[in-house]
This record gives sequence, structure tokens and C-alpha cells, in this order.
Amino acid sequence: MYVVDIFSTYLFILKFLAIFIAIIIAISSIDDLIIDIAYWVRRLIRSVTVYRHHPRMQYSSLMAIEEKPLAIMVPAWHETGVIGKMAELAAVTLDYENYHIFVGTYPNDPETQLDVDKVCAVFPNVHKVVCARPGPTSKADCLNNVLDAILQFELQASLQFSGFILHDSEDVVSPLELRLFNYLLPKNDLIQIPVYPFEKSWKNFTCMHYLDEFAELHGKDVVVREALAGQVPSAGVGTCFSRKAVLTLLEEGDGIAFDAQSLTEDYDIGFRLKAKGLKEIFVRFPVILDDSKEARKKLLTGQSIRDSNVICVREYFPDTLGTAIRQKSRWITGIVFQGYKTHRWTLNPILNYFLWRDRKGAITNFISFMATIILVQLVLLWLYQNFWPGAYRFLSIFESSEWLMSFLWLNFFLMMNRIIQRIFFVSSYYGLAQGMLSIPRLLWGNYINFMANWKAFKQVIEHGDVHRIAWDKTTHDFPTIGIENKERKKLGEILIEQGVITREQLGSVLGHKKTGMKIGSALVHEGILTSVELADALAIQAGVSTESIDSYAIPEDLIATIPAAIALHYAILPIRRENGVLVVASEAAIDPISLAAICRKVNCQISYVIVPKGEVTIGLRKWYVNRKVSDPRNALDEAVSEKKVSVDQAEEIWKFYVSRQILLAEILVSLGHINESALRALLLQHSVTNLYLGDFLVDKNIISRETLEKALEIQKQLQPNMEQLIRSRVVSLEAKT
Repeated sequence: MYVVDIFSTYLFILKFLAIFIAIIIAISSIDDLIIDIAYWVRRLIRSVTVYRHHPRMQYSSLMAIEEKPLAIMVPAWHETGVIGKMAELAAVTLDYENYHIFVGTYPNDPETQLDVDKVCAVFPNVHKVVCARPGPTSKADCLNNVLDAILQFELQASLQFSGFILHDSEDVVSPLELRLFNYLLPKNDLIQIPVYPFEKSWKNFTCMHYLDEFAELHGKDVVVREALAGQVPSAGVGTCFSRKAVLTLLEEGDGIAFDAQSLTEDYDIGFRLKAKGLKEIFVRFPVILDDSKEARKKLLTGQSIRDSNVICVREYFPDTLGTAIRQKSRWITGIVFQGYKTHRWTLNPILNYFLWRDRKGAITNFISFMATIILVQLVLLWLYQNFWPGAYRFLSIFESSEWLMSFLWLNFFLMMNRIIQRIFFVSSYYGLAQGMLSIPRLLWGNYINFMANWKAFKQVIEHGDVHRIAWDKTTHDFPTIGIENKERKKLGEILIEQGVITREQLGSVLGHKKTGMKIGSALVHEGILTSVELADALAIQAGVSTESIDSYAIPEDLIATIPAAIALHYAILPIRRENGVLVVASEAAIDPISLAAICRKVNCQISYVIVPKGEVTIGLRKWYVNRKVSDPRNALDEAVSEKKVSVDQAEEIWKFYVSRQILLAEILVSLGHINESALRALLLQHSVTNLYLGDFLVDKNIISRETLEKALEIQKQLQPNMEQLIRSRVVSLEAKT
């Protein structure tokens, strides 16, 4: 009987606890209802006003804007094997070329550094940054080091990035993400696109509950926040800052853009930029490649063709309970506790409202979990009283409490609204099946949020100062893309392994290399190496085949398949078609980004081969450059017809002449006037002009007119003159006779 009395007392206490929880839940649910109403009213108004009078913008509009230089910032602590996959996937999928990836590594993480070095050897637009302090520091500290390296690179490369983009190494980006940022810059200062987690097994509620939260957060909540407050919290990935925004952050922080003590520097920046009056936007831009009935039939039940095709960031989220709690406790600590100390209430009531929504989770995460516990107890009690033989009949905690029942009914309808909203936004992207599964995942999500809240409170109490809590990095998975990057050997090592040069010869050339030439060209000009041997080594390094071509024998209709701007930009020549693939010749390895860009620009699949030095250069001058100089081949043919030289001698002269050709860009890079990594961006800008490369560089103040004249003089000295070659051959023959 004592047990019954104790339990009756417990139920009495539970009643008042339920009243308190019901009131808190009602307040929070009404708050959420306000956002729901704002979203649907806004959507209705826009559908009958804006979209009725103005057609929706198509993705083709993104292509009309010239590519501006963009920098992607990636912090990397213990990310071995991931950076290469990210760079490869970006190169293959991104419909953009004028971008550079800066990876922040740590001096005490040599494995990640080595991995990034391998990637940099293959991808010229990937740059390694080594942070000043050993890791792991905060993500913000790593980003500060990366940003400093970007600004130093700008000085070395004589260029300015228009946008600075935040990404993690495990992110999978949409093909047109950079096109979208490029279109929106520089009119907007913070641009955020949605984040949609990848699906895993439906049984893994830990990982899958992220789908539900992000689908509703980035489908509705942030949309309303931007519309009402004009303030957008960065998600830490898929965020682009304008140059103006970055300079503003640097000025405000006395040279430090990101708060190194913050666990959620991305959230912090949104408020800092808003306080400075800069423009922040959240963009849901769909890219619908096929809007036919057949394409719509392929959609999952409940899936929206527009919502499921938005430009967004995809990534895997933690799939174990411990890692999920760790990640969310960091978010709560940064947003609620550090955020409250950093960002006090403002004079803007609407912004204060959203600050309240950001911080109420510290309370509602506990309340939601307690409500779940109470509900479970009441269900168990009901089952006991209705199905257990001879069960005691306890008085309901809702007995004689009409106003409590009113609260409960109100909460019931608000909860049903919450569930319907969640189902809709999850289904719009992932389909109705995932939308329905979001219902049971609500309970598991409540438990994770409760434990994360508890962990965050414990950390704050233990450390005393919220800024002393260390950055607890979350480990993510990266999707398999079927391509692995191999380490690229140095050219000198390959040549020595092939036995075509000795280590002493390599050392001699490295020590006395002619000004204006790379190592391969120097070896050929010194006569240590033939152009064919150099091509073989470069082909081994690039993992492609090699062959020799006659640039003058290429059919004109084949030449017409590649426009002059593209051929000159990438230094390639079309040589044949094989099974629908256009094969091009190059004198050096073509990096994956450039190869993918060529495919897009000529609208067909491309493969390439390495040819001996000079063969492409001669072909470019023959077919694509309007030069007011005599054709060297014609001069040689005339010498043969006039019997000044024999056919065999002419062939020997031609091979020598071709192998000694050198491009102006190589000379400028070798002289140190242009950063080799920056040359990509400069060539992209040059490709849309009608100027010669040298004149373009002078016009852009990249080099001076005197520097150009000096480089042209070096080029003239390094490249033999055909008339002189023929004359010297004739003199040599006369001397022998």
C-alpha cells in the first residue's frame, strides 16, 4: 500500500509538472506557428504577385556572367584521403573554372599535409596553407590562417578574389554553385545556400534526423528570417562572402576576420555583417534541366521538382549517438552561451525575436524531452490499467483540470501542425517515405538534443568561461566517387628512372638553367634530352599516352571543332575523333579542372595525348594566330625546292626548329613575373579579349611594358630563326664540299 500511496503522490506532482511543461510547449509552439504563417502568407503573396507578372529566372542566366575569381576556404584537421576526393569531385562536376581551393592544415598533422601536397601536384588550383599554431585549434583560427594566405596569394598573383566561400572537406557541391555565387556578387555580401544531408539506412535515426531538421530549417525558417529581419546565419558551408564583407571583417577585427574563440564563427559573422549594414541573402535557386512529364514521373511521391533541384550543399552527418551529441553540444554552446555573451539584445525587435528563437533551444530541448518522458509514463500507466488483471485504478492527472485539458488540446493541434510542416518540407526534397519517417525520428531527435543540451551545460559549468571550451571537430564520411588520385612523380625522377639522363646532368641543368625556361625545356635546349623523350616522361607523369603529330596536316574541319580562344587558352590542338571522343594534343599535362572545362565549352567528351615539345605551339601559330610573319614551313619547303637542302636535311631542321619553340607565358612564369597558379585566372580573363597575351598583361598592370619587351627578346633568343637555320645548313654543306 505504501507503494500505491507513493505512486499517487508522484502522479500528483507529475500533474503540476505537466502543467508547467504544457505552458512552455504552448509558448514555443505558438512561436513556431508564427513562422509557419509568415512563410505560407509570403509564399501565397509572391505566387499571385511576383511570379504572375515576372517569369522565374532560369539557370541559363547564370552562364551569361563572366567568371570572377573565387576562393574556397577549407579547414582540414586529420582529413587524410578526403581533400583529393573533394578536389576531384569539384573538378569533374563544377561548371566553373576560375576558382582556387585553399586548404588549412596544421604543423602537427603531417599526414594531412602530405595528402594535400599530392593533391596540389595534380590540381594547380589547390593550395596548401600551414597554420601558425599546432592543431587542433578552433575552426575560426584555421580560417584566419587560410584567409591570410589567400591575401598573400593575391599579392603574388596580381589578382583579387571577388568571393570567399566556406566549405568543409567532405562537402559535395552542386555543379552550378559557383555560377550562382558569381551571379550574385558583388551586390550581396553574405550568400547562403541550403544544406541537405545525404540519406543513409532508414534505421539509422541518428543520422537521418538531420535530414528532418535541415529540410525544415533551410526550407522555411531561414527563408522567413531573411524576409523579416534581413539577417542570415551562415551554415559554415555553402556560404559566400563578398570582398567587401571580408575587408569589413578584417577592419573590424583589427586584421582578424573570424573570432578564434568562437565555436560557431559562422553564426557569429552573420550578426557582425548585419550590424555593419551589409546585405545578406538566403538563396533557394532550382536548376531544372528537364521539366517534361517523363521527368516529373521519375520524382518520388511527394517530391517537388523545384525544391529537390535547388543548388545546395550535400554531406554526410554523424551516424553515431556520441558524435551527434558532441556536434550538437558545440552548436548549442556557440549559439546559445557564447552567442549570448557576444551578441546582446538589439534595438531591432524583429532581430531580437530571431535571437530568442536561436536561444530558446536551451530550454525547449529539455522541455521536449521531459514531455516525451511524461507521455511514455502515461501510456505505460494506461496500458497497465487496461490490460493488467486486477490493476489499481489511479486518478487521472487531468481530472478536474479543464484549463489544463484546453492547454493539452491546444498543444495537440500545434503538435499536429508541427508534424505536418515537417512532413511537407522533408517530402519536398526527399520524398513522402522520408517525410513519414520523420515522425518517429522526432522522438529520437528530442533525445539527442536533450543530451547535447546537457553536455553543453556541463561544459559551461566546468570551464566557467564559455570561451575556454575547445573546438570538438566532428568527423564526417565522404561519398565514394569512383576515382582515386595517384601521387604524381617529379619530372626529374621519371627521367632518371627512364635512364635518359643522369642525376648529375639533372643537377647541372637545375643549377645553370637558362632564364625563361622550365626544367623540361632547358634539358631539350641543352641537348641533353630529345623532345620525344621529354614527351614520354610527361606522359608517364600525367598517366596518358604520347604520340607525335604533324600540326600542319590536321584537316581544317577538325581545327574548326575547337574555337581559337579555347585552343590558345589551353594550348591544345584537335587531332582526331575516336568513338565520339575528341582527342586533343598537348605539350603538358592537362589538369582535371581544365579538362572538364574544355568538355563543357566544346560540348563533347575530350581525351588528350602528350606530344613532343613545340608541336602544339607550331600548330597554334599556324591555325589560330594571325601573325604577320612568314610561315617557317613555307621557307623550308622553298629551300628544298631550290635544292639548298635535301628532304632528309629539311626534316632534321624542322624537328630542331619545332623542339626549340617556347610560349611567352612559360618565360614570364619562369622569370617570376607571374605566379603559375595565378596564370589560370589571367588566361581566363584574356580569353574573352582580342588582345595578344603580352598586351593584355600590360593593360592589366600585371607586368610592365619593359618586362614584356625583355620577355619577347628572350623568346626571340631561345627560338631559332628558320632562315638562319637554313643558311647555317647551307654554309655547313658548302664548307664540307
